[in-house]
Amino acid sequence: MKLRLPGRRSQPETTPAPSADLSAPFATGVGKGRPTPRRAEAQGRRQGPPPPPPTTRREAYKRSREQQLAARGSQRAAVLSGDESALPVRDRGPARRLVRDIVDTRRNAGSAFLIVAALVLLGYFIPSPTVQSYTVFVWFAFFIVILADSFVLGRKISRVLAERQPDHKEKTRTLVWYGVSRATMVRRWRFPKPQLGPNDQY
Repeated sequence: MKLRLPGRRSQPETTPAPSADLSAPFATGVGKGRPTPRRAEAQGRRQGPPPPPPTTRREAYKRSREQQLAARGSQRAAVLSGDESALPVRDRGPARRLVRDIVDTRRNAGSAFLIVAALVLLGYFIPSPTVQSYTVFVWFAFFIVILADSFVLGRKISRVLAERQPDHKEKTRTLVWYGVSRATMVRRWRFPKPQLGPNDQY
């Protein structure tokens, strides 16, 4: 006869059925909701042992600089390849890409703005009234040429946009100003980098 302790209830002993699979809880990975990955799979996902943490502030700064340079290099490569996702927001979109192609495939008078401005500034330092008067005339004439060329470029941008992308969401005036501003930059300094050369088909 078994003694029953006060405050405790006896629980019936259950015997598992012979057909029950006792290894099921271990196969399903209790607590993780998924089976334990194999060793080969875990090693395939691992790219290598994690680097040890920096021991000094100088080492931490150096490692941070290296990571920043690597990120900038990958982003620069994406920009040079013409990846839209790597461009700033102001340069994204098919309409703006078309405007850049229009500007980059023509020879713009505004590209010589910095060169002419440097020559005009140099002419002001020459102590000769004749040279200074000619300098003012050249500067005024070049300014008129830039205005005329910008007007022609703006008309071309508006016409091509109306033909190829009539449903663009931006204002045509904004896109024209975007193209004129790009045309006043030296070709090698333009950003994003030109994807087409002069006289190419866009």
